[in-house]
Amino acid sequence: MRSCFFGGIILIISLIPIFSKAQSPDTLKRKAFLEDLRELNRPHPRPEQRARNVFASFERLSYKDSTWDAWQKRTGELPPDFDSLPDLPFLPDPLILDEGGRQIPVETMEQWQAKREWIQEQVKLLLSGTFPDPPENFTSEILSEHQEGEIKVQTVLLKFGDHEKARLTLEVFTPSGDGPHPVFMSQWNHRGWVQIAVRRGYMGVIYAGADVFDETISYQEVYPEYDWSALMTRAWGAHRAVDYLYTLPHVDKDKIALTGHSRNAKLSIFAAAFDPRITALISSSGGTGGEIPYRYTDERHENESIDYLNSIRPQWFHPRLRFFNGREHKLPIDQNSLMALIAPNALLLSSSIREAGGGDPWAIEQNYKSLRQVYDFLGQPDKLGIRFRDGKHAVAARDIESFVDWLDIQFGRSDKKWNNKRYYSYDFDSWEKGRKPPGLLNEQPVALSSLMDNTATLDQSGLNAWQEKVRERIRWTLGKQPEGIAASPISNLSNNTDYLDLLLNRPQVSNGIRRNIAPYNALGDYQHGAIYLPSDDQGEFKPESGKKIPMVIYLHKYVNTGFDTGMNHFIETCLAKGMAVFTMDLLGYGSRIEEGSGFYNRYPNWSKMGKMVKDTRDAIQAVGQLPFVDTNQLYLAGYALGGTVALFTAALEEQVAGVAVASAFTPLREAGAHMEGIKAYSHLYGLIPNWGYYTDHPSAIPVDFPEILATILPRPLMVVSPAQDRHADLPAISRTLQNLKKITHQMGDKHSPYQYIPKGFNRFGETSQDKMIDWIHQHTQQTHD
Repeated sequence: MRSCFFGGIILIISLIPIFSKAQSPDTLKRKAFLEDLRELNRPHPRPEQRARNVFASFERLSYKDSTWDAWQKRTGELPPDFDSLPDLPFLPDPLILDEGGRQIPVETMEQWQAKREWIQEQVKLLLSGTFPDPPENFTSEILSEHQEGEIKVQTVLLKFGDHEKARLTLEVFTPSGDGPHPVFMSQWNHRGWVQIAVRRGYMGVIYAGADVFDETISYQEVYPEYDWSALMTRAWGAHRAVDYLYTLPHVDKDKIALTGHSRNAKLSIFAAAFDPRITALISSSGGTGGEIPYRYTDERHENESIDYLNSIRPQWFHPRLRFFNGREHKLPIDQNSLMALIAPNALLLSSSIREAGGGDPWAIEQNYKSLRQVYDFLGQPDKLGIRFRDGKHAVAARDIESFVDWLDIQFGRSDKKWNNKRYYSYDFDSWEKGRKPPGLLNEQPVALSSLMDNTATLDQSGLNAWQEKVRERIRWTLGKQPEGIAASPISNLSNNTDYLDLLLNRPQVSNGIRRNIAPYNALGDYQHGAIYLPSDDQGEFKPESGKKIPMVIYLHKYVNTGFDTGMNHFIETCLAKGMAVFTMDLLGYGSRIEEGSGFYNRYPNWSKMGKMVKDTRDAIQAVGQLPFVDTNQLYLAGYALGGTVALFTAALEEQVAGVAVASAFTPLREAGAHMEGIKAYSHLYGLIPNWGYYTDHPSAIPVDFPEILATILPRPLMVVSPAQDRHADLPAISRTLQNLKKITHQMGDKHSPYQYIPKGFNRFGETSQDKMIDWIHQHTQQTHD
């Protein structure tokens, strides 16, 4: 516990005692979690794997430890007692002191300074590790110098101590004139970026803190008493470059910019957070540990999770971060906290809207929204910017030119205005403002308990009547669907695709062929979809005469690249069992990011979930027109958001033969404080605004997932619910499935709902996928028999 005295005592909880090695009553619990963590962790790369990796120069976790397990064994550190940490399912608020406790708002600069110091402490504890103060014995030597036109090019060697490896090489590009010159600095592999900035009148600097040339890797050996990560050593190297710039009279010390891309963006954030002399930072496609908060990087978002990063790049962050695998909501800070340390200096977040694996525009915008409050508080709203591009991970000259445009604005070299274009700007309060609340608000909710109370006398007509009440509330939940016309009948399948298929990493299967339903064919309201069909040895789809095959409509997760190569295993396994697969991008993802951006301006009384359900029902109607599809065997399957869409769709669409979902729901009336709960749908993702009226009294929500699942009965239903899923209440889900089984037993139905509980966090790995596919296949065989 630490105290700060600014007109009273402000208490801010520290995690340091929680990581103590001392024995305590909670030690057994923490050791048990550690063993679970070891079992679920991805393994640290073996030497032969590292030898094939471009990051082979980082062969150890740190100077002292070869692997994460070696670090844990040496230090004896245990995971924290998570029960003692506050639940923060949403991003931590940088403007709250003692969040989860007394909730003291930051209202003065003294309080803000106290919060800054606390964030820095937590960053060193969980992310960067500790690092040395600036060296006092700092020297510089110009190793070479020549002119390229009017630009002076110098190679400079910095030294700071007697150790031979306490050094840093710079390449400095100085324009003509006395200055003072603004500075554009980056890592050694970004010389091309600096090249553009120099042509725009900036002094350019690159330093040896990148994969291609990294002298900072030796700093852990030079200063072994600190437990800093490899990214922090590179960040500390950037600080030494700034030390040198401060010795030059022709440098404009108020205009020193640092930028980096990918892992270089991550380290640049550390550098700017701990050195206010870096007055502008551009973070380009930093992904997790960059622009994306850790809370939004579990597998449902298809980003690089803590688990993934600390497995393949264990040296990048402090080993303690790995304790929070699957418990991201227990982190006291997040990337918005780290980036808040940069304020009020200029900060630009930049990424691609369709960056496979490493990017997520929705998550980046959540970070931006939080940081905007900090910059507003500090009176510098224009110092924070956001920039999205299209494309994959790499950038081009057009992007660097735009970065320099932004710097020109920040440094007063241009009077242009920056456009912070967003794609997920929905805000519940704005949506609700001036809106007349819809009906049903004061009506009694429909609950599964009302059906369970009458199971002894329940008959089919009674079940049907109850289910229709649920559907009425589902339709209210999804909002008012505008009137429209049906699509033309399917005329043929084609090879035509949306042009974005050339950019996105669509599934490529080895045992089947892909055919498309393009808008002219047609699918719903001018949508694209893909059908994967099993092929023979000649690579052709030739169904037996008169034989029809089952169709699985697979709905993806929260992933900005839409249906992607992460679905390969699922699709190929279905094809191997003789089942076709249909998939498409959901609204707001993949090829439909722009379409989803202005949804509520176009359809203020509808919902994104309602549109997703309509699109799925349209897909059911479309594939049902294909002569080789067995319309009695149309199954819906999905993970995370895709599974949620599948549940809503099956509740309303009788054509669905059965449903299999993974990590798709939790009963909202019972959702605890550690979960996003109703706000996930109404506030966070903007999927179901109508549910936002019940955030303060969830028990009154008109319909909940137990009722939605009951409406699917008596059709087959499978639910995959991981044991350690932080987004779900497993006992509540299990109770729901048990109640559904009682109903099916009472009704004499042969299809009893099935629950599969894999050990682990919110994941949908191949084992769970295989279980789901086997379950679907078994039901298709039963129907056939």
